Order: sequence, then C-alpha cells, then structure tokens
Amino acid sequence: MSDQKSRVEALENEGEIAADYLEELLDIADLDGDLDMDVEGDRAAVSIIGGDLGQLVGKDGEVLEALQELTRLAVLRSTGERSRLMLDVAGHRARRREVLEAQGAAAVEEAKSSGEAVRLEPMSPFERKVVHDVVAAAGLVSESEGVEPRRYVVIRPE
Repeated sequence: MSDQKSRVEALENEGEIAADYLEELLDIADLDGDLDMDVEGDRAAVSIIGGDLGQLVGKDGEVLEALQELTRLAVLRSTGERSRLMLDVAGHRARRREVLEAQGAAAVEEAKSSGEAVRLEPMSPFERKVVHDVVAAAGLVSESEGVEPRRYVVIRPE
C-alpha cells in the first residue's frame, strides 16, 4: 500500500470518528442535521448540513470553533494522533471563505499599489489560513502577528 493511499485512509478514518462523535452530539442536543465527510488536501473535512443549525455556529463562528476543537479531541482520543480536521456547519465556513478570499485579493492589490504593508482585522486561525493562501497564490508574503484572539494578517508588498 502506498504512503499516499494509507494517508487518505487515515484521514477518512478521522472523518468517520468525527462524524460518529458529532452524530451523538446532535442526538443529545436533539438537533437535525446530515453529516457529509470528505478529504480535502491534507485534512479530513466534515460538514453538518440541514435544519436550523445556527446555534452550532454562534456569533462570528465562536461555537463552531469550539465544536471543531472538541471534535478534534474526540479524534485524538480515538487515534492517539492530533487531527487537523476541518468542521463546517450550515455552510458557514464555505461562505466565510468566499468573503475572505475577496478581502485577501483586495488587500494584495492594495499592498502592490501602495508599496506598503497591509494589516487586516483580527481573525481566527481558519480565516488567517484562507488569507495566507490567497496572498501566496498572488506571489506576495504574509505573516500573522499579535496574540490570540487578536492575531491578524500582515501582507507585505513584493
């Protein structure tokens, strides 16, 4: 078995463990939702879709972030390995990714045209990663500065 195939199988296993954990949580909370599992790049991805799931997202995704960490801990408990699993609820992260990609592209253009560093507002680790990916794809350099929960991205001109 190739290393790549075994890695994909390990990620699929993480997704199954996470889905089982989340399914139990939905049952306990008496919430309706369907689970969708996938492997995206180098991480397992689980989405909860359907029903009224806003309470699982919370203000600015705070509940979603906490739920993701709890799910990662459930995977760690089961596998003994730290997980980079990504959780989405009701498409919140997907919508936020679109906004962040546009925001990152605009900041890249601003850095290029002004020749000066551009600082964005504080963001979660997920949000910063999205912006860093946009910046790298544009050929510029970015870094995170500050201390959680006020860490933010700085985009440097070429």
